[in-house]
Formats: sequence, structure tokens, C-alpha cells
Amino acid sequence: MAGGLVKYRHLSRDSAARKALLRGLVTQLIQYEHIQTTYAKAKEAQRLAEKLITLAKRGNEPCRRSAQGILYTPHVLLPKLFGELRDRYMPREGGYTRVVRTEPKNEYDQGESAILELVDGPKDSRYMMTAKTVARDRLLGKDHTPVTRINIKKVTQFRGEEAFETMVQKFIALSAGDNAAVEVKQEEDTHAEKEAAGLAEKNQARAKQMADDIVPESVKQATRKQNSP
Repeated sequence: MAGGLVKYRHLSRDSAARKALLRGLVTQLIQYEHIQTTYAKAKEAQRLAEKLITLAKRGNEPCRRSAQGILYTPHVLLPKLFGELRDRYMPREGGYTRVVRTEPKNEYDQGESAILELVDGPKDSRYMMTAKTVARDRLLGKDHTPVTRINIKKVTQFRGEEAFETMVQKFIALSAGDNAAVEVKQEEDTHAEKEAAGLAEKNQARAKQMADDIVPESVKQATRKQNSP
């Protein structure tokens, strides 16, 4: 029947081109742990990335060969996949990747953009945004919202609170540095305005003196006689 439901997005490609595209996206994801693409491509690549990490967690020879057939550069990324990433996600039951919607990357076609990233990695957006929110609340002396408390629990479940506290302190230091920089800039602007005002007064006095020097003495005397009662 025409127009029925499909099990996956075709991405306007035939089967071979679609598989090649997803392999390329997953290869970049394993290499950089954070990529930006369209929302549809991110959702389809997420399925393949989850499968790839599951193969790495099993760690046997058939799974290694299957992962080697997915990656474009297995000689470079297999040690990372079966080493660092396998150890990172071994306690997790699933949910190794995250898709975050973003503003359209191309301003002309306004296509739906998204970020595909590995969770608990060095570029985990939720981890950084939660740490930044906690730092802001501490600087303002506010209590955390229920959503922030849930996010803190999620991001510290497998990474611990020590690394999270370190990142919070970094954001606090950056905020303090920015405030200090703003104060210094305001002082510099005030000093510059004072210097500009003083320079303008000097130029005005000098221009007046030059005008007095240019006008002949006879004209000055005639003007005084006219102004005198």
C-alpha cells in the first residue's frame, strides 16, 4: 500500500548511499564525540552509534569484526572504541548518545539542525550547561530549580561529583573574571571620557586664542565701540 509507514528515514538516498552516509557520521562521532548535522541524520546515526558501542561492550572477536566493518578508519578508532569508550559505558544499560536540537545551521534552507554527541564525554553539552547553571545560581545566591536538581543527579550518576564540582568552580572563576573585566573596561571608558572632555576644552580655548590673533586690532576696537553704551 502506497504511503505506508517505514521503519527508518530514507534521507533521500538509496540504500548504499544511506549506509555510507551513516557510516561517515558514526566514524566522526567516535573520533570527535560531538558532531552537528540535520536532525533526521542525527536520529538515524544515533541508532547505528548505539549498536556500535554495544558491540564494543561485548568485546569478542565477531563484534570486533562487525565494528571494523562499520568504521571507515578502524585502524585508528578501534583502540579507542574497545578501550576508552568501552570502559566509560560499561556500567550503563543503554543511552550512550544524545541528540540535541539546535538553531538551523544553514540560514537559507532553515533545515532542522541537531547535535549528536556521546554522553559523559569531554564535550557533553548537558554536563557543561548544568555546571554553568549551578555556578550562576551560586553567584546569585539562588536555590536550584527542580529541573536543575534532576540534571545534577543525571550528570553525576556515572561521572561522580568531584569532576562536576571542578567544572562549576571553573565557571565561577570565569564569571568573576568577566565581571572584573567589565569593571576595568568601565573605568577605562570613564577615564577616556574625562581625557576627551579635557582635550576638547583645550582645543576650544586654543581655537578662541587663534581667532583673537587672526582678527586685526582695528576691527576689535570698532567692535568694542559698537558694544559700548
